[in-house]
Amino acid sequence: MNDATPIVRKGRKFDQVLEGARTVFMADGFEGASVDDIARAAEVSKATLYSYFPDKRLLFVEVANQECERQSQAALDIIDMCAAPREVLAQAGRHFVRFLTSKFGQQIFRICVAESDRFPEIGRAFYKSGPQRMRTEMGAYFQGAVERGELVIDDLTLATDQFGELCKADIWPRLMFGVITEVTDADIDRVVDGAVETFMARYGA
Repeated sequence: MNDATPIVRKGRKFDQVLEGARTVFMADGFEGASVDDIARAAEVSKATLYSYFPDKRLLFVEVANQECERQSQAALDIIDMCAAPREVLAQAGRHFVRFLTSKFGQQIFRICVAESDRFPEIGRAFYKSGPQRMRTEMGAYFQGAVERGELVIDDLTLATDQFGELCKADIWPRLMFGVITEVTDADIDRVVDGAVETFMARYGA
């Protein structure tokens, strides 16, 4: 297969198939999810499922994209973009890390890495549906905060990426390498609070 973006056929039961797949993937992850379980959860035949998605990889990618879009929108809905930088950073950081360290978030990352050579469109689609959107929104917030005199930032894109990396400190690499198997709310609070303080020390007015 080449690098062309796979074509997914849509139809009457498309959303039904996606919802069933989302339920199974969220419960069992990519490797643990079987086509039989997905078809059963979606209340469709395997033939119907395969007519939309020829293989499980394509189905996972579509579910991952929709989930990333949903998570991005949920973050934008709950974060008060008119609040002071410390509050916005704390809200955004916690939402980001909770999704990143969730079972489903880890599965998305692992399959993107595992399939990156053969199917680079997977990573591109995932990045566009979630991280890029939040990057744009946070960059716009930082621009407003700079104009209000709350932050001093020359490179908005770099600052946005730096905050994301600060939020991944300690827990993300240990989780990915299997040093730890779960992350607590206290772990997230510790890392995000540290990220906010470090960011404000560098960019606070």
